[in-house]
Amino acid sequence: MSEPRKRPSWIRSSAALAAIVAVVLTGCTAAPPAPVQVTRATVTYRTILEEFSKRMLDLGAPAVLIEARIDGEVFSSARGVRSLETSTPAEVNDPVHVASVTKSMVAVSVLKLVEEGIIQLQDPVGRHLPEFDTLMKPPGPVTVEHLLRHTSGMPNYYDPQLTSRTLQQALTQPITAEEILALTASVPWVLTPGGGMQYANANYIALGLMVQRLRGQPIAEVLRSDTIEPLKLTGTHLTGPGPAPATMVHGYITIDGVRVDTTYLAGLIGDTAAGLVSTVGDLNTFYAALMDGRLLKPATVKEMLLAPEGYGLGLERWGDACEGGFYYGHPGDTAGYGTMALTTPDARRQLTINLAYPPGPLNLTPYAPSNELAWEVLRIARKALDSTC
Repeated sequence: MSEPRKRPSWIRSSAALAAIVAVVLTGCTAAPPAPVQVTRATVTYRTILEEFSKRMLDLGAPAVLIEARIDGEVFSSARGVRSLETSTPAEVNDPVHVASVTKSMVAVSVLKLVEEGIIQLQDPVGRHLPEFDTLMKPPGPVTVEHLLRHTSGMPNYYDPQLTSRTLQQALTQPITAEEILALTASVPWVLTPGGGMQYANANYIALGLMVQRLRGQPIAEVLRSDTIEPLKLTGTHLTGPGPAPATMVHGYITIDGVRVDTTYLAGLIGDTAAGLVSTVGDLNTFYAALMDGRLLKPATVKEMLLAPEGYGLGLERWGDACEGGFYYGHPGDTAGYGTMALTTPDARRQLTINLAYPPGPLNLTPYAPSNELAWEVLRIARKALDSTC
């Protein structure tokens, strides 16, 4: 009997926040929500999104930023403030940490190397990152495709990260890709390579390091030249050592009851699994360009969309109740922030939600009970798009 699929590690929350949301929000469960059947005749996507924004603010969320692109129509909404300290009103294209959405952009850079013939999906990772096998000691050959699909069997590194430093240190002190892989290597492998889907950030940390080595450039520069500059994504970059953008929405958590600002975390500098900063408009533009062939060849995009276990090459998928197909994109969840970006394969219907979470304590235990609020963002995003039939 095969091991059941683990909960994605982008779902991180506190028990306190989950309890609040479970009481206030209806339809939240500990498992992914079922598709919601709605039509334009009964409710509009704008109403769904506006009501969601109000509920989040009532829970204490600093800001909710939304952009929907539906059949050429653009709806945008900014509710809340950039900072709880200044109360400056938030604007729709203020940037936030978008966490695991980073993986989609890193996957594009990996697949550009494939298209150029520099690597192949079935190449062993050790061929391009020689220290990988020595350090990680995998129980079998790990390929580039295994990393992209989270089927390498690698574990998550949160436990050793938090036993080697405090939560405050983990958030505020830089950590290199090599250090992250070393932490990961201290945890037993969960599955044999190719033995199933096990979502782990270390897969994309290794991919980012590999891309950087092969290009001979810092990974932030590679992402900029491959995707950010060609698409003119002016609000997007990989977290660096400099100050946060002046218009960035602030995120917050609490540690021992004290509110902590998590804006532009040093722990996310150069992080190729979760370090991207972006806006709702930029993310919609990125996924539209990906789907219509402006970033990769159609055959490559088709390969990305193949997701027998729900996760393709840097993309997740969810059922589309309107057209009987799938939505593609990625969720993001990190200290103080949550993101959901969805698109149809033809980019005719798109939606991105960026949320600054209500301040609360973190629970970084791998496979902790579901973050009810993260599931609620996904549920609302699907419900809104499903209402556009």
